[in-house]
Amino acid sequence: MIIMPVKEGENIERALKKFKRKYERTGVLKELRRRQYFTKPSIEKRDNMMHAVYVEKLRREEDE
Repeated sequence: MIIMPVKEGENIERALKKFKRKYERTGVLKELRRRQYFTKPSIEKRDNMMHAVYVEKLRREEDE
């Protein structure tokens, strides 16, 4: 649960903006979207491997 203390006289829009920022950092929405569908472990492993290869390729090109 996210608790946002609001100071006396603080603008409600500023408090709402702080709440939204804090909510984004928790990753709740990202986790919700990830859980909406099931991904087989083998496919997830393959995607992670492909991502690692891509990142490594970018790093090697950057060093050249």
